[in-house]
Amino acid sequence: MKYKHLFGPVPSRRLGLSLGIDPIPYKTCSFDCVYCECGATTNLTAARKEYIPVDEIISELDSFLSNNPTLDYITFSGSGEPTLNIGIGRIISFLKKKFPQYKIAVLTNSSLFSDPEVRKELLLADVIMPSLDAVSESIFQKINRPVKGIRAVDVIQGLISFREEFPGKIWLEIFIIPDINDTDEEIEKLYAVLRKINPDLIQLNSLDRPGTENWVVPADEEILIKIKNRFTDLPIVTISNYQKRETVKSYNFKIEDAILATISRRPCTADDLSEILDIHLAELNKYLDALHEKDMIEAVKRPRGLFFRAKV
Repeated sequence: MKYKHLFGPVPSRRLGLSLGIDPIPYKTCSFDCVYCECGATTNLTAARKEYIPVDEIISELDSFLSNNPTLDYITFSGSGEPTLNIGIGRIISFLKKKFPQYKIAVLTNSSLFSDPEVRKELLLADVIMPSLDAVSESIFQKINRPVKGIRAVDVIQGLISFREEFPGKIWLEIFIIPDINDTDEEIEKLYAVLRKINPDLIQLNSLDRPGTENWVVPADEEILIKIKNRFTDLPIVTISNYQKRETVKSYNFKIEDAILATISRRPCTADDLSEILDIHLAELNKYLDALHEKDMIEAVKRPRGLFFRAKV
């Protein structure tokens, strides 16, 4: 059966063997982050509605999970902000009632946590993986470029409130951009806020391969170590500490070979590869990340977007 709203299972460095749920059309999001590897947001919105029919998603999950697949997590992610789908709570409730053996994770940019209803809909999940890249409003606007009306102070208060209500694990991610949110002043502000949010884990991340804006560059290891040392009394790790994707049991080297064979003939964008190889964009990005880590591919900016080609 061909699934329209599920992808994978995919090799996730943080979640192991993960079945992805994409409840939002590409690229619908409340942020237009400068580092996003899915590309620029084409529908910038904070409006919640049933973007993808919930009954369709539940039907696909019922079909897939009835075969009792081996999974570490079922993960809401994909190519937009999953909490924008007003039916996310209904999907989580269905999974917990019919397939309670599976853990549920939600990747979110935290933008809607000021809404008590959004927080309530996520309470049955096992792990929430929110992001918080800045405390200062000017830096928040520069990095995350939210839809009008979303402010850093509201995102932070929403996360604090969610921590008070949520019984599961919160793994909070901070994406570090050199000379933007790694200054001593901003790190001190982040530190103070993180103590209030009190996440179970803080994950430092940086650019792995080119994002939406070509001025965004990776953070040096020295910068990440400096930040970790400032947060020594907090549960902090860097994403690079997690296992490489190739060691995850779901890693499919045939997909890797197919990507390399395709871009060896001609450079392609991620969208091109997704269509040619019939792989969901979020799943494809996992393999592009792995190939980039191994220095087997490179990305080149062209007028139509970011093109990937195999290194000789």
